[in-house]
Amino acid sequence: MGRLREHFARFMTGRYGADKLNQVLIIVALVIVTAGLFTRNKWVDLLAFIILLFGYFRMFSKNIGKRYEENQKFDRFLFHVSEFFKKWRFKVRQFRQYHIYKCPNCNQKIRIPRGKGKVSIHCPRCSTDFIRKS
Repeated sequence: MGRLREHFARFMTGRYGADKLNQVLIIVALVIVTAGLFTRNKWVDLLAFIILLFGYFRMFSKNIGKRYEENQKFDRFLFHVSEFFKKWRFKVRQFRQYHIYKCPNCNQKIRIPRGKGKVSIHCPRCSTDFIRKS
């Protein structure tokens, strides 16, 4: 077993290896293969095979700089997606606890707690007073 491990270690020397993008590609391929078991469509299986092949191509590639750049682009994309959902979740939480009103004069957003009845709101930007129901 140790000899096989040494042979594989020599084979992988100078190759890129696994990264986050490769892991996602392989997981997506496995999910598509699982879906293909239920649909029995040859195109679904072909798509899974192509994705899996691309993942292994990246893993065994010797062009480390290019693969690193691809992974960095994927990480940036993942960051933007996760930030979008964090902002969405924050807005939903804010919506449950607060009313967000805009000042009729300057359009400044003002956050007022829910359940306080009619309140007089003072705009911090333009000092306009207006009444709204919270």
